[in-house]
Amino acid sequence: MKKKIRITLGSLLALFGIVFFILPGSILVLLLGLVMLSYDVPRARDWLRTCQNVMSKSARKLDKIILDRKLKI
Repeated sequence: MKKKIRITLGSLLALFGIVFFILPGSILVLLLGLVMLSYDVPRARDWLRTCQNVMSKSARKLDKIILDRKLKI
């Protein structure tokens, strides 16, 4: 019973996060859905790992841009 609820809720959250991807904060909903799905679906675990890597890479890039801008002034 718990597994069905977890998969249903995780799927809905992931779908909601994908549909409203342009809204701020929807990435957190997507990640929450993937975390819930990753308990039962191995493919969701791969997608979660991919999302985490992409977010880390973009955060490092943004940090570098901000630091370069601060040092330029």
